[in-house]
Parts: sequence; C-alpha cells; structure tokens
Amino acid sequence: MAGLVPAIHAEQYQTMHGGWIYIVTNRPNGTLYIGVTSNLPRRIHEHREGLIAGFSKRYGLKHLVYYERYETITDAIQRETNMKHWPRAWKARLILDLNPDWNDLYETLA
Repeated sequence: MAGLVPAIHAEQYQTMHGGWIYIVTNRPNGTLYIGVTSNLPRRIHEHREGLIAGFSKRYGLKHLVYYERYETITDAIQRETNMKHWPRAWKARLILDLNPDWNDLYETLA
C-alpha cells in the first residue's frame, strides 16, 4: 500500500482494512466536524482530550453524534469527501435520523 510507513506494526495495519466516518460537535445543533479514521475509539478519544491541534480542538468539538463503518478506508474517505460538500441541513438530518437527541455516542463504542 502506497504511503505506509515501513515500520508500521502488524496490529495497526489490521485496523486499516476498514474505515469509519464520524461527526463530532460541541452541542446539539452546534459546529460540526466530519472526519475519517481506521480506529474510531482512539480518534474520538483524541478529540475528547484535545490531543490534536486543529479545527475540532479550537471549537471544542468533543461529542460523537454520528458514525458509519466501511469495509475499506478508501470507501470511508470517499464518503467523508462527499459529505463535506453537503449542505448543513443534510448533515443535521443524518444525525437526527440516527441520534435525534444528539447524545454523545462515545460510550457506546466497544
């Protein structure tokens, strides 16, 4: 696979077989951030703890309100790219259909 660091560990490689897209926010109907990852629990933990500088840290986006699983990271990246071009109302509808109370779904990750 192009772009992989040669020193990547076998267990890290296994998590790259699939992918997740997710949406985090700071409050119901607040600012939204759409991301993609191969390890959803780890990535959401990074958002919650503010470990990565950037948009989500600057706006305090720590609440996981939506996620989808894909068989390949490539499929997840394509979905994320598409969703980032959607109007905000479409993103909000997606969240409301799965999570009408905008609950933080982090604790439901196993």
